[in-house]
Amino acid sequence: MAHETFAFSSSALRSLRLQRELLERDDRRRALARASAPRRPLPAPPRAPPSPPRRRQFCRDPAVHNALYAGDLPRVQNIFKDEATANLVLEMVSEELVWSPEQGLWVLSPRRQHTSALRIAAARGYEDCARHLLLRGAAVDAVVGGRAPLHDSAAAPHPNCARLLLAFGADPNVLSADGSAPLHLCTAPHSLRCAELLLAHGAQVNLGTRERQVTALHVAARQGLVAHVELYLHHGADPSQRTHQGETPLNAAAAAAERPEDAERFLLVAERLLAAGAEPGAAGRKGHTPLHNACANGSPALARLLLRHGADATVPNSAGDTPMDCALHAVPEYREQRPEETIALLLDHGALPAHPKVGKGVAGTRGGGSGAVAGVTRLCPQMLRLCCQHPPALEVMLNAYDRVPPAESWVEAVPPELWEEHQEFYASAVRMAGRPRRLQHLARVAIRRHLGARCHTAVPKLALPPSLRRYLQLPIEGLIS
Repeated sequence: MAHETFAFSSSALRSLRLQRELLERDDRRRALARASAPRRPLPAPPRAPPSPPRRRQFCRDPAVHNALYAGDLPRVQNIFKDEATANLVLEMVSEELVWSPEQGLWVLSPRRQHTSALRIAAARGYEDCARHLLLRGAAVDAVVGGRAPLHDSAAAPHPNCARLLLAFGADPNVLSADGSAPLHLCTAPHSLRCAELLLAHGAQVNLGTRERQVTALHVAARQGLVAHVELYLHHGADPSQRTHQGETPLNAAAAAAERPEDAERFLLVAERLLAAGAEPGAAGRKGHTPLHNACANGSPALARLLLRHGADATVPNSAGDTPMDCALHAVPEYREQRPEETIALLLDHGALPAHPKVGKGVAGTRGGGSGAVAGVTRLCPQMLRLCCQHPPALEVMLNAYDRVPPAESWVEAVPPELWEEHQEFYASAVRMAGRPRRLQHLARVAIRRHLGARCHTAVPKLALPPSLRRYLQLPIEGLIS
């Protein structure tokens, strides 16, 4: 039977062939359906229950503190052997005097301060100790006691430790408890390398502090750090960014330029900021512009720079004081910084020689000053009392008017020893009080009044002998005539 064959009719063979084709078509359809069907993800393995947060361990052992503060690497290696010890919170207790209202006296009160081993090593520049702690698992961005290790290395500054921390993945924008980033703590001239490292690793140059919105450029400008300002501007710092009080970096630089020995640094900072597009007339806190601050600090070079870039010499602040008011108030304190130059600069740029609220007349009336406008007819006695202790400043102010006011308003404020030293000048001022000035001086007042804010550019171009052009610029002669 195995070798026997059966004869199929042609119709049977055709039926079998059609059945086979149908089966093959169904197989192909099922294969296509399987290929186009979305794959179901494999069921995720069951998650392990989250481990409870590790409880911080505190250490108050003075021996541990001493080893870290001394940078004793063998002892540090012997103490910090694993992750748990590398992340110890070191607690230090110090006694400080505090006022006790209940007892009515000063008492000693314990003050606890927290830090970490890595913070101490980074703050003191112990690179080997810091590397050992990091290799043992110290948290590189742990904020302990208000700061992370990178804050301390930037503030110190220690570029070697900053480089090490960044190599171990420290966040260059980590915020301290008060909302400051490491870049905000680069406040010393020799912190430039730290600032470069932070920027190279992604520090945000326009990042502001959490509450005050102070940027690194504000900090550098306030500290007079020329190289830092150049670095930040090169990395895209915005010279027009404001703090929450409205201060720009230029405001910060002008306000901080108080000491004569620092004037050159702050002048260079202002030059860099203005070249980068800083607004010379940006009003900040209390409506103070950079020119207000420069005049209040007795800085004629900075005032000249701001005026050259278009600062307004007549704009008042929130209290109604103009840059001239600030310059006159600064005369007693900054007599060594030639405040008469600042006053003359302001007059040449259209500033009024008296406060706008003084006087009730109109421009051109008897007693009006050069460049005077409606509402200003006479010198303010308070302003004369401010500048009378510096004869050059008083001379410039008196020569801005066509007549000298009564001496009783200011003569009492002159110390006897100063009067004796400059007796000729003071005597001439008293003698000319209330008397007509020379025709030459009256012509000077009229010309300056006509030119107004154009004096600084128009006077040097006048077709006059050099001596007359100089006379129009209110030179110091030592006499009132």
